[in-house]
Amino acid sequence: MPVPISVVLTVYNREHYLPDAIESVLSQTHQDFEFLIWDDGSTDRSVEIAQFYAAQDKRIRLIEAAHQGFTASLKAAIAQTTGTYFGCVDSDDLLAVQALEATAAVLDTQPSVGMVYTNYLEIDEKNQILGLGRRCQIPYSKERLLTNFMTFHFRLLRRSVFEQVGGIDLSFPCAQDYDLCLRLSEVADIYHLQHPLYAYRLHAGSVSQQKRYEQITCAQRAVENALQRRDLTDRYELDVELTCRLKLREKKFVAST
Repeated sequence: MPVPISVVLTVYNREHYLPDAIESVLSQTHQDFEFLIWDDGSTDRSVEIAQFYAAQDKRIRLIEAAHQGFTASLKAAIAQTTGTYFGCVDSDDLLAVQALEATAAVLDTQPSVGMVYTNYLEIDEKNQILGLGRRCQIPYSKERLLTNFMTFHFRLLRRSVFEQVGGIDLSFPCAQDYDLCLRLSEVADIYHLQHPLYAYRLHAGSVSQQKRYEQITCAQRAVENALQRRDLTDRYELDVELTCRLKLREKKFVAST
């Protein structure tokens, strides 16, 4: 039987941050949800940690799968859920306790809204707040989404609209969420809930830091696809700026003896 809300968390070798991520979901003020944890073939203690929480809370369902990468894992995980609404939490981030309650209230009362997204805070490895995320400070518009991914975190989606646009596109190893948001914006209203209800962790091992160039090229393709769908290719072409900062430093010379 479908539940009101599904929360999806995919994990691959995130033992250090995973307990905090899971506990942030379990601490929600809105408690009527299913919680699917999908392990993408972790080789650290991630599965053991997820098993510990699953044994204590019947809302958690753990699926242990072979490693297939983030996009394929996310698509497969969402397909295993039943919620009328669903949202995704990264395994190294945190969900504010009111996030599900506040976002679901928007979808409950505004049928034209297919997705609601919130402001987010940036945090470091030790959960220290670094400030309000830059992207969520950009005003939302369907047109501006073509060049600014402001619908970054946290997002609660109406499943019917998600299925209407075809769900996750497996051809995107990165920026699959940007591609999805662009497609959603073309068939439904998007609502910006201007409260910081998500904590996005910045650390050296994050995917966005490791695969920066791939993120940019995938985002470029997502926008170019959107221009085609919107019949705007005759009017616009996309310029992509890759910034690179170079710095010289003096060598340290050791005096010969």
